[in-house]
Amino acid sequence: MNVIRPTDMTSTMKCFLLSLLLSGLLVSATAAQSTIFIVRHAEKAESGGNDPDLSEAGRARAEALAKMLKDAGISAIYATELKRTQQTAAPLAKMLHLDPTMVPAKDSAALIAKVRGSTSNVLVVGHGNTIPDLIKGFGIATPINIAENDYDNLFVLVLEEKPRLIRLHY
Repeated sequence: MNVIRPTDMTSTMKCFLLSLLLSGLLVSATAAQSTIFIVRHAEKAESGGNDPDLSEAGRARAEALAKMLKDAGISAIYATELKRTQQTAAPLAKMLHLDPTMVPAKDSAALIAKVRGSTSNVLVVGHGNTIPDLIKGFGIATPINIAENDYDNLFVLVLEEKPRLIRLHY
């Protein structure tokens, strides 16, 4: 006849609890989603035609963005082919030693696909007329309007089963 000793039960219970804990951690790790930080490019210079550089205020805003997001766990940066988005992303990219990925401004579908494929946090630098469709493409139904002279929005999109959007200003 087998007799279960108290020390055997304690050992068995510890193994069971450890297995339960590890499986819980595994489930939470696989359920983890990325956070997408979305900003409009910073203030642009008055001159420069269709592809102007950032103004002095825009360069200062890009630096402020970098300081704010440097510890946000960003592992990828996306910008459009236009200088103002690239220059907005540049200070953070330099700080994090990342090369921004260029995506055509008119190709929201490609950008959404790239970002959805990420399991880490990303920064997307877009335009006042592309950000609303981008956010909508991630399942946010609330309409987003960005005024022509509005450069201080920081949209934080948390991709979960039901995506959540937080709108901040910096």
